[in-house]
Amino acid sequence: MKITKFRQTGVAILVCTIAAVTNITAVADPTGKVSSLSWMTGAWAGPAGPGVTLEENWIAPTGGSLASLVRMTTADATAMVELIVIEEENDTLVLRIQQWDPGFSPRTAEPQTMTLTELGERAVKFTATSAGGLKTLAYSSPTADTFNIDIETADGTPIQLQLNAR
Repeated sequence: MKITKFRQTGVAILVCTIAAVTNITAVADPTGKVSSLSWMTGAWAGPAGPGVTLEENWIAPTGGSLASLVRMTTADATAMVELIVIEEENDTLVLRIQQWDPGFSPRTAEPQTMTLTELGERAVKFTATSAGGLKTLAYSSPTADTFNIDIETADGTPIQLQLNAR
């Protein structure tokens, strides 16, 4: 009986170790091409808080890059403009994001840099590799007319925005 319990414990530890290593390997250095993100292309809009609308306008991937012009507005003003560029670098994808306040005043001196950590059929996730307001940024599109943005801020606050095709 003791041998059986010992074997069960050993097998359980081995399975957990393999699962952990497999997960780290799968996420640590994923490869990707911007062409695999063509599902992001289009104009998307939706609420980003009471009385606030977020618009994301993604252009088709070409030349090893994909880009979006983002605008956050209220009923009578533009609150923020943002540029997101995803590029192929060293066999993976790198996302850079920069925001400006009205008057084209940059919110930060440099863009925040993030690298690919997960890539699915209609989902992608990036994790920060430089300082900034975001810890993770993920996009998914469960249907042709919906576009979800999942954010984890630098302080760990989760935010989910649900946009629709325009």
